[in-house]
Amino acid sequence: MLTYEPGDSPVHGFDPRSKLAFQLGFAATAFAHPTPPWLAGLTLLALVAVVASRTPLRRTLRSLRFPLVLLAVAPLFQGARPGPPWFSVAAARPPLLAGYRVGLVLLVGAAYVRTTPIRETRAAIGRTIPGRPGQFLGVGVALVARFLPVLRADFERARGAMRARLGDRRRLDERMRIVAVGGLRRALARADRLALALQARAFAWNPTLPALSFRRRDYALTVVGIALAASAAI
Repeated sequence: MLTYEPGDSPVHGFDPRSKLAFQLGFAATAFAHPTPPWLAGLTLLALVAVVASRTPLRRTLRSLRFPLVLLAVAPLFQGARPGPPWFSVAAARPPLLAGYRVGLVLLVGAAYVRTTPIRETRAAIGRTIPGRPGQFLGVGVALVARFLPVLRADFERARGAMRARLGDRRRLDERMRIVAVGGLRRALARADRLALALQARAFAWNPTLPALSFRRRDYALTVVGIALAASAAI
């Protein structure tokens, strides 16, 4: 599971607002220009982000294996034909380019997640979007980022408990039902405990968040993000 890891990489030192601006510009360009020349340039940018953030590529690809497998299988299904020539390269090309650009966006997002604490992300969103909407969005992003690993661990424990009771000998639909019901039961219980904990701690819409400061390199990265977004609009 992709999570924040403290470090001293160059990307760790950037302000989260500049990193978010770069991500938005990168994603906008990737979806606006799904052509091989643009994707080649974006691939270079994505690799620079991965190397500069010291994100382990193999572990990241392993964490993203499920969406990447789906993206890789889509062109095969799209290009398959029931008769000769059995496969159409022209039909497989659009989903292949679409899947490739989604994979690049996922890599850049993984570099952001690894180098940015959740509290800083919440502070960046809350200070960029004024008022209650920004605070609400920041809280939502923070809760999702914190609880996704916990919920995934709950589902893994449910699978482990089923295997310990020889549940792996059951039919596939029964195994899916057991894991899903057990995982959802734990997720609902955690949601109830979270609501109680927020009430007990007098949850506020204006918490004390970490201080953020723009430096020269943050302005430079923001300009790159704006340039990418402008290229997508042209």
